[in-house]
Amino acid sequence: MTDNKRVVLSSDHAAIALRQAVADHIAAAGWDVVDIGPTTPESTHYPLHGKAAADRVALGDCALGIILCGTGQGIMMAANKVPGIRCGVCSDTFSAAMIRQHNDANMLSIGARVVGEGLALAIVDAFLNAEFEGGRHAARVDMIEPKG
Repeated sequence: MTDNKRVVLSSDHAAIALRQAVADHIAAAGWDVVDIGPTTPESTHYPLHGKAAADRVALGDCALGIILCGTGQGIMMAANKVPGIRCGVCSDTFSAAMIRQHNDANMLSIGARVVGEGLALAIVDAFLNAEFEGGRHAARVDMIEPKG
């Protein structure tokens, strides 16, 4: 597990309740939660929230990020536009562990309209408790990083 235990969380309006449940869950597990909202249910734009969270990870302010929207797809696409971000959408625990172990993912995206709270928390645990394996995977991760 990383020494930096700061995790940024963000979502759009569709995922506020699940994001808050995730925040409480990981805080109870000892992670330092940086929840950057939103806090009100008015319709909001997921690309802005995905980028804001990704910027915090890319700058090193937070080691990892967890972002949520209705499907997890749109906010993930926005996050992956930020250089240095490797974010995957997961709706199962195996994939959540694998994106960390094999892809060195630094962000996880979850669809609040796709998975229930219990599964979402298990996905988050799988993601946070996995570590990058390096080795042959490091060369592959290097291949997906943007080159100057």
